[in-house]
Amino acid sequence: MLSTVAVLAYEGVSAFGLGITAEVFGTDRSAQGLPRYDYTVTAAQPGVLRTDVGMAVVVEHGLDRLSAADLAVVVCWDDIATRPPEPVLEALRTVVSRGGRVLSQCTGAFVLAAAGLLDGLRATTHWQYASQLAHCYPRVQVDPGVLYVDQGQVITSAGTAAGIDACLHVLRLEHGAAVANQV
Repeated sequence: MLSTVAVLAYEGVSAFGLGITAEVFGTDRSAQGLPRYDYTVTAAQPGVLRTDVGMAVVVEHGLDRLSAADLAVVVCWDDIATRPPEPVLEALRTVVSRGGRVLSQCTGAFVLAAAGLLDGLRATTHWQYASQLAHCYPRVQVDPGVLYVDQGQVITSAGTAAGIDACLHVLRLEHGAAVANQV
């Protein structure tokens, strides 16, 4: 059962992407009888980070919390031409090797692909970057025509807004459609 959710943040991270995960997994709705999650924002280097809109986010936890999560989320990756740091990739691999799930929103699929977590799997990303994902990672079966793809432990979503659908899908898997609909 999913109880811990950790989101990867970095300098320039999508405020919208963080907001989606915070709304779905970080908001305490236990008074309404809905599940409560241990929700954490993490970073390779904890501290004050700026989002893509300049808003400051204080990140108190490092990659140890990301690798220990039941669900690790990569909301986007701004510079898809730059390989993510190896410690980030290793933390995501650790989640999967422990039996947890990883979820990407939009260009976060590039991070999962760099970690080798999409090799041989069907995945999606924002339609604008789908051909580049397929070119850079030919072992990934890129499907640009869907909102999200669930491959068991690995879930990818198209654009950031499609991340809402992917996150609600996870709630549906864990707690049923009634809970996902309430959220």
